[in-house]
Amino acid sequence: MPARDKIVDLRKLLAQRFPPAPPSRPARLRTGLAFLDHAIDGGFPQGAITEIISPELSAGSATFIAALIAAAQRDSYFAALIDGRDSFSPDSLTNDCLRHLLWVRCAKAADAIKAADLLLRDGNFPLVIVDLVLNAASELRKIPQPSWYRLQRLVESTSIAFLVFDRHSMVASAQLKLILNNAWTLSDLERDAISRLRIDIRRSHARSTITAQAS
Repeated sequence: MPARDKIVDLRKLLAQRFPPAPPSRPARLRTGLAFLDHAIDGGFPQGAITEIISPELSAGSATFIAALIAAAQRDSYFAALIDGRDSFSPDSLTNDCLRHLLWVRCAKAADAIKAADLLLRDGNFPLVIVDLVLNAASELRKIPQPSWYRLQRLVESTSIAFLVFDRHSMVASAQLKLILNNAWTLSDLERDAISRLRIDIRRSHARSTITAQAS
């Protein structure tokens, strides 16, 4: 029997006796929002970047961030919020929620990127959020794309769910992209905004767009 055929037979025998393990399901961090967790396979991917795009200032990014911080307190883990424009208002959160939060207050987007680099290297926060929604477009354009790839490489070696909130898609290395499709007025703030949250989900390497909406 030719040597090549022997190698083929050996490979078949090994495959029969030692079948490959099924691919493991990527680890996920629950958002605490049942409708969204269901749509994104159980939560935000850990060891990856999720980009959350808020095209309008009233699209609900602040409400979404507050809900994620509340989820951290409920599930007993710590979250870090890197506030790119020092705009976060903690008034809607309880003291118990705030005890589970590290709030990094920045004045510029460049400082927020540096803070993200440090926190991802530290690796002690299961959830790290960078909020750049209110930073000027001119600032964000100055963030070189290699910076996002560097952050992606850092987060890949951790179990951190790394979220970037911005106004326009700019993180090419994001594994998951969410788009907040809400247009709320002041009167809407008197009701439960989370219960009406509408989010479009775009997965990397996929053309389909999924819409998740609270009932």
